Amino acid sequence: MANSGEHIVGLGPKSRDMLRAVGISSLTQLREIGSAAAYNRVKQAGHKPSLNFLWGLESAISGEHWRDVAKNHRVSLLLALEDQEKMHNAL
Repeated sequence: MANSGEHIVGLGPKSRDMLRAVGISSLTQLREIGSAAAYNRVKQAGHKPSLNFLWGLESAISGEHWRDVAKNHRVSLLLALEDQEKMHNAL
């Protein structure tokens, strides 16, 4: 699923549309921002992403299957997401 080029693969069209709506259109941008921050941006823009969206973002970055991401990285991603939300609320 990971791609070193510019296109984000492994995400459906609605997921890619949500990312584009917040200015993320390449895998390079997604990697620089990180999955939790990208998820938070999408959420703050008024979309209602599911946790599967978060797993998919991390999957695109890491190359792991999204189910493996959900199983193996759930806690660390949820903690990162919580940190993102706290930073946003502090602004």
